[in-house]
Parts: sequence; C-alpha cells; structure tokens
Amino acid sequence: MPEVSFDTQGYDYKAETTTSAIATMENQQPSIAFEQVIERGCGIDIHKEVLVATIRGRGIKEQTRSFDTFTGSLERLRDWLKQHGITHIAMESTTVYWKPVYNILEEDFEILLVNARHIKNVPGQKTDKKDSRWITKLLLSGLLKGSFVPPGHIRQLRDLTRYKRKVIEQISSEKNRVHKVLEDANIKLSSVVSNLSGVTAAKIIDAMMDGQEDVAELVKLRHGKMHSSPQKLAASLQGRLTDHHRFMLRTYKESIESKKAIIAKLDEQIDRQLAESELVLDAELLATIPGVGKEAAAYILAEIGDNMEQFPDEQHLSSWAGMSPGSNESAGKKKSTRITHGDKYLKILLVQCAWAATRTKNTYLRSKYESLVGRRGKKRALVAVGRKILIAAYFILKDKQAYKELGPMYLQQRNKNRKIDRHLKQLEELGVQVEIKDVA
Repeated sequence: MPEVSFDTQGYDYKAETTTSAIATMENQQPSIAFEQVIERGCGIDIHKEVLVATIRGRGIKEQTRSFDTFTGSLERLRDWLKQHGITHIAMESTTVYWKPVYNILEEDFEILLVNARHIKNVPGQKTDKKDSRWITKLLLSGLLKGSFVPPGHIRQLRDLTRYKRKVIEQISSEKNRVHKVLEDANIKLSSVVSNLSGVTAAKIIDAMMDGQEDVAELVKLRHGKMHSSPQKLAASLQGRLTDHHRFMLRTYKESIESKKAIIAKLDEQIDRQLAESELVLDAELLATIPGVGKEAAAYILAEIGDNMEQFPDEQHLSSWAGMSPGSNESAGKKKSTRITHGDKYLKILLVQCAWAATRTKNTYLRSKYESLVGRRGKKRALVAVGRKILIAAYFILKDKQAYKELGPMYLQQRNKNRKIDRHLKQLEELGVQVEIKDVA
C-alpha cells in the first residue's frame, strides 16, 4: 500500500493514491488497517428523506443507525452522538439536503462537509450503510478535507447577494424580450440607440405603448445629444406595432419595475445585514480597491467572509475561488493550465471588477492588464487582474487596512534590471557595444 502522511490536524494529506483506489485495495484485502488520527467520529450518508450515520472510534463499538430528516429526528441524532462522545462528523455535500443536518449539529461538533469526489467508493459495492461506514473510516484516518462553510451571518448575507444577482439576470432577460418584441414589430430602434434602457429609447417605447403611432411625434422625443440623425431615427420607427405587441411590452415593463422594487428591498436588507454583522468597515476598506465599489465589496464579503484565518494563505484562497491556474502534469509533460473549479459567483464578480479596474487611470491593476493582454489575450489577462484583486482583498481583511496603490510604474521598476539585460543582449547580437550610465 502507498505510504500516507498526515498533518497535525488530520485534515490534509499527501498520498500517491485516491480514496477510490484505497477502497479497491480494501475490498481486495479486508485486513488493511489505516492509522487512526481522530479518536471518535461519525460518517453520515445524506438523502432527501433519510440519512444513515455510522459511529466508530476508540472505546466505542461501531454502530450504524438510520434517521429521517425531520428536525426532531435530527435532534435525536445529535443526542446519540453526544452520548457516545463523538467529536468530528463528516458528510457529503448533497445539494441542499446537508443544510438541515448542519444547522442542528454545527454547535456541538466539528463538521467536515466533503466534496463527493473525495469520498467516492468502489462501484458495485454501494449501499447507504456501506457509504456511511466508508465515510467514517476516511474521517478517522484523516483522509478527508472539509469544504469552507462560512458562519451564519455570512451565509445570510450570501443568500441576499446571490438572490440579487438572480433578479438582475431576470431583468436582463426581460429587456431582451422587449428587444425581441420590437424586432417582431419591424421596429429597428436598437439599431440607432446604444441602449434600449436609455432615456430616449424608454420615452419612445412608453409613447408607443400608450398608442402613439405618429413617427414625427416620436422623433420629437429624441435627445439632443443622440448620435443618430432624426431622419435615421424616423426610419427605424416605421413598423407594424399591433395591440398584441403593446400588451407584451406593457407586461415586460411591469415585470421589470417589480423586479427593480425587489432589488431596492434587497439593497436595504444587505445594508442592514452589514451593519448588524459589523461588516461596514470591512466593506469600506474593500471599496478602496480600484474597480471594487460598495456593491462588489458586499458580494466579496458574502463569498469569503471577513475572517481570513480560515485560509492558510492568499494562494490557498485564490485556488479555492478558482482563480489560480490548474496543475495538470503527467510523465513530465504539463497539460492544460485552465483555471480550476471554484466559487462561480466569486469568479464572475472578480472578472467584472477586473473590467472596471482596467478602465481606471494611473493604477497598478491597469498596468498589470496592459502588460498581459498583448501576449495572453483579454480573457486570461482579466482573470489575472481578478486574482490580484482577490489577493488584495485577502490582506485588506486580514490586516484591516485600506488598499495601497502601487502606481502604474511599479511593474516597470520591478522589471528594470531584467529589461536592461535583455536589451543589452539584443544589442550585442547586433554587434553594438553600449556603456550603461544611470540617469538622475
């Protein structure tokens, strides 16, 4: 069997094999024994209506019991585990079914919420009881690494910010439907305005919904600074808008207005949650990063929390978020280095913040983007800038200090000697000898 080494906490490991391979060997050699790192533990296999728990450890007999997932039954599970002196619990992150169990047990036990890929058992040897026993064995041996589960107030903030993002996406979908109706009615307004939600476009659409069919009157609603000429605007408004189209436009508008009202309520609740959780100062400090505003700061706090001690270092946080290059090497050959899977909500947000940072002036983040975009492309450059934003957020939350701007010349100063050597080498290859002198 390959040698397995554990850290002092028993949560991280280095091995030349996976838990699935270990499971295969265990089925071939039932006498294999693992080094026990945790004294007493419990493995739970969770489903929608039932869960199976197995306890095992020093001084207790291995037992397996089934419980339903109602609150009263989960409290009996908690009392049973406390009665046998269980200290650690491992369970698979099964959609949302782990949350009721976690809510009941989190105050009394140290819980490891484990990725399903890390506890995969041997195919053909799968039952609920066997899965529960296998999870328990991996837990006691220190072969499991728990997922990051933020505290309750951060989870509440996360619910608000993620739902707000969903509502914003719904508004975007409704706006796309407005565009679809106008095209169906031969109205080419989107070809002459930059945004159908702009002032001029909104006034014209409202007038058409109210029954205005005179193109000349509609053109009078044109803003004076509009790039398109009145003649081109008039040509775009000549179409066949029917009563059905007007009804659909009114329906979409009402839907958009109702969703905007929901967003306003969510903003109020997010501000209240930040104040109650004493996260206002952290949000203000994060907002000092170029490209990160008040709203983005709340989103970042909702995803990573305010306690950076839960991450060993900034590189670990970057890898957890999925902003680090992948590590895939076999037979000495490096394969794909695509970014790893991580928190998709946080990745989307960081890329958006990176876009905003590239529009700032005289900043380190913009100079970093410009140094990468030429040879790596826009997408990879944006991911790199987003990673820089996340690392800055890590140290800001850890040290409770505002963002320190390095300036646009930081990269040039850091790479000064390397650039000089490269250019001197190129000149020597051309047969030119240069004497170096520092300029004050």
